[in-house]
Amino acid sequence: MTLSHPQRQRERLSAGTGTEPGPSGGTPSPGTTSFGGRFVRLCRRLGPADREVLWLYLLTRVGIWTTAYCVRWLFADDRQNRAPASFFAPWQRWDWWHYLHIAQDGYFPGGSGPWISGWDNREAFFPGFPYLLRAVHTIVPSWPAAGALISFVAGGIAVLALARIARLHLPHEGAAHLPQKNAGSAGHPPQENAGQRAALFFLLSPCAVFLAAGYTEALFLALALPAWLAAQRLNWPLAAALTCLATTVRVSGLFLAAALAVHFLVTARTPAHWRRLPWLALPALPPLLHSWYLHTRTGDWMAWKHAEERGWYRDFHTPWEAWRNTWHAAFGHSQSTGYALMSQAELLTMLIGIGLCAVLIRQRRWPEAVYIALTLWALGTSYWYTSIPRATLLWWPLWTGLAVWSLRRRHVRTAYLTVVAPLMTVFAVTFLSGRWAG
Repeated sequence: MTLSHPQRQRERLSAGTGTEPGPSGGTPSPGTTSFGGRFVRLCRRLGPADREVLWLYLLTRVGIWTTAYCVRWLFADDRQNRAPASFFAPWQRWDWWHYLHIAQDGYFPGGSGPWISGWDNREAFFPGFPYLLRAVHTIVPSWPAAGALISFVAGGIAVLALARIARLHLPHEGAAHLPQKNAGSAGHPPQENAGQRAALFFLLSPCAVFLAAGYTEALFLALALPAWLAAQRLNWPLAAALTCLATTVRVSGLFLAAALAVHFLVTARTPAHWRRLPWLALPALPPLLHSWYLHTRTGDWMAWKHAEERGWYRDFHTPWEAWRNTWHAAFGHSQSTGYALMSQAELLTMLIGIGLCAVLIRQRRWPEAVYIALTLWALGTSYWYTSIPRATLLWWPLWTGLAVWSLRRRHVRTAYLTVVAPLMTVFAVTFLSGRWAG
């Protein structure tokens, strides 16, 4: 991405906020140092475009929780049950149990570990989410409620940041070239529409259910997307600090750190800029500390990676081997129909990711292309593809690109909503009913 003058970047980032950004994002007024005052000041900084995005976010939360309520009644484990499962039961699936066990007991409770039979390979999961879960649990007694609260708050932050990235992605000088009937609606400028559409496409994406679950996607995005915005403002200390926190949540934070490094190189112009270079090493600290901790208990510096290999077949295979094995799982009648369908989704999503990477390279958006390419390499070199559809939630260039495309081609939004939104319901019901959903 070719950046304009930092002042113009700040102007773009503040689009829709109704405020004039200062060096640190705004100057607090007197009497706003209390928590209530900070909350009021935050609300004042949210302009009409931000509030519409949050309203959309709240509506989709109502929709997904309504779906979960219905699943409790319709998909009971025993069809003879006369009472539904507990309120949070649909959300306690798959990876949630790993995060919960880490939060409750740590990584190696009672001296147990990968040397015992039946070990759950929990060291494959980074500590950011489970330790935050443990902290929130001191206030919220219910573990699943604490996980849902983290994802709810983090998801709101993430969707706001995504909308602002989309506004930034649509250059002011390019808005005049949009078709007049698509450039804006209801009196909104096209930049605001880009943000709202990116949020809409993101929140109705097939795997959007994971944003509400006690999983890491929402928390990671709540750190990674503001980090990317900070990098666009050339605020490298803030970008590095947020990326550092993101790497405590998912290894994908290292891919973001690589994208930031490329962005730093393509925007470096002055000696003052280069003096910020050491900040880019900060995101590597959490993975190093995590590896060191696991080494002290297991004697293995790559314990988290080896746990992934044992539990999820994430040992290295060439890309064509991974494609062949996934194709066989999808169409070779070697798996149950539910797993086969999800393998088909993995294949389709890999093709979408490759196409997205090609578009980014063609547009010379090198940082985003590096981020997507590293993600595809990590997910596409296992025994077979696992969790690629979920990973699309982390591909912010996909959602911003779709938003801008929909402003230029008026049928894109209609086609997306009529085809993809029903898939979101399918994936949500699949996950909430305890079936594998990637």
